[in-house]
Amino acid sequence: MKEKVVIGMSGGVDSSVAAYILKEQGYDVIGVTMQVWQNDKFYENMESGCCSLSAVDDARMVAYDLDIPYYVMNFRDSFKKNVIDYFINEYKKGRTPNPCIACNKFLKFDELLIKAMELGASYVATGHYANVDKINGRYVLTKSKDDRKDQTYALYGLNQFQLAHTLMPCGFYKKTEIREIAKKIGLAVHNKRDSEEICFIPDNNHGAYINRQLNGKIKGGNFVDKSGKVLGKHKGIVYYTIGQRKGLGIAFGVPMYVINIDPVRNEVVLGNEQDLFKTEFLINQVNFMPFETLIEPVSVQCKIRYSAKPKDALIIPDKNGMVKVIFKEPQRAITKGQSAVFYQDNVMVGGGTIDKIL
Repeated sequence: MKEKVVIGMSGGVDSSVAAYILKEQGYDVIGVTMQVWQNDKFYENMESGCCSLSAVDDARMVAYDLDIPYYVMNFRDSFKKNVIDYFINEYKKGRTPNPCIACNKFLKFDELLIKAMELGASYVATGHYANVDKINGRYVLTKSKDDRKDQTYALYGLNQFQLAHTLMPCGFYKKTEIREIAKKIGLAVHNKRDSEEICFIPDNNHGAYINRQLNGKIKGGNFVDKSGKVLGKHKGIVYYTIGQRKGLGIAFGVPMYVINIDPVRNEVVLGNEQDLFKTEFLINQVNFMPFETLIEPVSVQCKIRYSAKPKDALIIPDKNGMVKVIFKEPQRAITKGQSAVFYQDNVMVGGGTIDKIL
């Protein structure tokens, strides 16, 4: 009897080819698109992205071409709570969230996995570029064959149970090879462009989106320098993130950067670029893969954002389950709310949410 696997299909080339590979490997494949779009006109007008209605049409056509069952399942309420509301609340707190990590943690590898098992499946699968391996009796993620497309950073929150029931066939291929496979088997999505914006904000204007969701209640405040001197007016802290220089809406004569955001005073603190470089910070909501808990200092390479290169750092257990991270050299724009993810060569050790800059 074939093992059953449910694959999350976004309508893109990666999940489409992943479904094909799994079927070729002998799995009984079921395609599922997670319905996450909300009941407002904003979503009705979306033409692309995994939250759009057109993505469902693309996924359904691929499932038809591959001759696999296909379903659209309603995850709207969970997406609203765990991704959209989290996204908005983090910006209101002066932090910069990562909605893709939240979606992976709470939806794709939690609620979708539960649904998959209800359908009798042994695994949930996705089109992520990562590999699930087992080292010393524990499941870990290792980097994909295509280092430029590697997505392990966004998957650090997976626990041992989730990893044991996860398949990611794209991790064994380069992106160019995935597109070649899609073209060879005649999938219309073979040249579909990758979605790079936040899926539920296709215009990439997160500040305007948040203000719209909050019915225009975002209030402006003061730009200040490190001493508290008022430099001008900002349009609302949700429009800014640490390290930002462009889009401040005011000219200072010299380059000025966002170096801190104070939600209590509703202030955006500006400084020079050197003020952005820091060495130490604390993370919470920590998850490790090769071991359960950090009990002693460990040398790692650390990424503080998806596009960053891993840099040498030391991770040290701290109080209340937090972990202190000390970079060997100062890093630019360490940002509260973003994720710090740790590697040892090809193995992803774990990560957590940046909570306090020291």
